[in-house]
Amino acid sequence: MDHLHSLLVHWWMDTPTSEKIWLGIGFLAQLMFSMRFIVQWLASERARRSIVPDTFWYFSVVGGAMLFAYAIYRLDPVFMLGQGMGLVIYGRNIYFIRTHAKSLANGTAAPATGPDAAPGAA
Repeated sequence: MDHLHSLLVHWWMDTPTSEKIWLGIGFLAQLMFSMRFIVQWLASERARRSIVPDTFWYFSVVGGAMLFAYAIYRLDPVFMLGQGMGLVIYGRNIYFIRTHAKSLANGTAAPATGPDAAPGAA
């Protein structure tokens, strides 16, 4: 146990502050990204069927953008490509959510129906 403590103390003392900040950003980004699965799981449990609530996509964008920034900082092209492509998909889904909500407000669109519709829709 003392050896582990000594290693951690040395790591803390030898690691630049900017590196610690980016490590914190990486962990926070991963938490944000993981929250989308928790939101989806809880919504599906409540509905007793698989659904994807709007908040899933918002957590996806925030977590994905943070992970993309972390990947750029790490200069990891594989991670950058994966997160960058995901951001396009998440952004497109948020666009659909917002344009559908505007259409509903204007009375120009029917509410969502079918197996993927939010509970209470239709």
